[in-house]
Amino acid sequence: MNNNLTYPDYIVFIIYFVVVATYGYTIYRKRKKDEHDAKAYFLAEGTLTWWAIGASLIASNISAEQFIGMSGEGFFLGIAVAAYEWIAAISLIIVAVWFIPVYLKNKIYTMPQFLKIRYNESTALIMAVFWLFLYIFVNLTSILYLGAVAINGLAGGGYIHIIMVGLALFALLISLGGMKVVAYTDVIQVAVLIIGGLVTSYIALTTVGQYFGVGENAIAGFKVLMREAPEHFKMIIPRPTAASSQNDINKYLTFPGILSYAAGIWIINLNYWGCNQYITQRALGADLQTARTGILFAGFLKLLMPLIVMLPGIAAFVLFKEGHLPQLVGGKDGAYSAVLTFLPTGLKGLSVAALTAAIVASLAGKVNSISTIYTLDIHKKYIQKGAGERQQVNIGRIAVFAAMLLAVLFTWNDVLGIGGVGGFTYIQKYTGFISPGVFAMFLLGMFWKRTTGTAAIVGVISGFLLSILFNEFAPQLFGNETLLYTAFANGKGGFEIPFHICMGLSFAFTMLLMVVISFFGPKVNPKAFELDTEMFKLKPQTTVLIIITLLIIAALYVKFW
Repeated sequence: MNNNLTYPDYIVFIIYFVVVATYGYTIYRKRKKDEHDAKAYFLAEGTLTWWAIGASLIASNISAEQFIGMSGEGFFLGIAVAAYEWIAAISLIIVAVWFIPVYLKNKIYTMPQFLKIRYNESTALIMAVFWLFLYIFVNLTSILYLGAVAINGLAGGGYIHIIMVGLALFALLISLGGMKVVAYTDVIQVAVLIIGGLVTSYIALTTVGQYFGVGENAIAGFKVLMREAPEHFKMIIPRPTAASSQNDINKYLTFPGILSYAAGIWIINLNYWGCNQYITQRALGADLQTARTGILFAGFLKLLMPLIVMLPGIAAFVLFKEGHLPQLVGGKDGAYSAVLTFLPTGLKGLSVAALTAAIVASLAGKVNSISTIYTLDIHKKYIQKGAGERQQVNIGRIAVFAAMLLAVLFTWNDVLGIGGVGGFTYIQKYTGFISPGVFAMFLLGMFWKRTTGTAAIVGVISGFLLSILFNEFAPQLFGNETLLYTAFANGKGGFEIPFHICMGLSFAFTMLLMVVISFFGPKVNPKAFELDTEMFKLKPQTTVLIIITLLIIAALYVKFW
């Protein structure tokens, strides 16, 4: 049970690398005739199938922070953390049915373009710059850092900078071919990710079964988990009482039971899946039915993700509780790596390939989105207005190099302090503060014709300030118990409002403020989108897929409520 990889592990990993690189090059060669077509490069317009869109969405979404962070939350919280994945499946249904038709009907290719068409150029420019900074200095850096740390640990340590550069170069190799290469290589990446993840979960369950004397049987191992940690199989975290331990309070602060479902978790998911260039870009170059089916396919795959990213964490908790996991270091975030030490030779290589697939797919997707926003929404509009198709593609490739280079430089010695707070927390902290304002701006912009550009700018700013207020200062200013919230002791000498509740309150007040400001404008904003009922009609096969997904989610909640 050591972390060091052996020659068979390296052989498995090399096979994975060669397959992905060869397939990516094949796709690139097939589209070489239109390699200087800007829309083909940035959006793969009209060439992505529904299964490529769905697989690419999942591959880009699942990265090191999910493998490490969500396994850690599985160790700490249990199955409650699966809500992020299962509510994401419902959010993807909402995006497929109501958001994507609005984008496609209005020929939206980037999120800043949406803001320019619907509101004004100032709003679009502000958010374009913000998204570039967020994607480079929060997402790229944290994915690169967490990925390098995780793989370095499996390799035995001492290689973190080599691994960091290797991950960056691998992602560059894929992303320079444009969105079509990114999306189709993601199909292989997500297959490796799922197979490798399921193998890890299977080994974790059989290991539990072995240690608890029920045999090397995955189903028996799962029953042991439910018997030994029944509190880890409850979706709803109970509200703390005067008798609650600090550990129970910390769980509620992380995921405040039923109140999470009142607003917070919906804002996180709908903003991420519906208002995020990094995600929506995969569907913006397709026709409506292909885009819808691809997004719904991604939602269906989301139902599997807790098996891959959460279950090993619960297994680690049970093993650790009984003294069978002495190799666990670094608290909950070390749970996934500790479980990987049980993998036999060869399968460790597969697990490294799965981690690498998740990391590289996310990096490639992110730099492609950075390239798209910079080229189409900043460079072509304000720096080189006459840039032709070939020039736009070349500028996009330069942007890919620049973004990845910045990410490596800022991650090299952890300049941003990602390791101090944890990659998952780092991402949540900096994206969560802006989510309420951005989601309110998009939601009202799509579906309320009266919303004004002034309201949009005020909404983004107020959403950010309100998030800071509720997260950092409200308990000191207004007290720990009010009509709007309850702040709980955080074990660090202070009091906190659960993060999801902060998001819900910030979103509600931002929406109210935007509505009030918009009432001072015209009854119908001249820039409002034209909507018609035909846009939202579903084909029978689409309806069936939605119903199946909802029934599965309902069954899971009935089982684990």
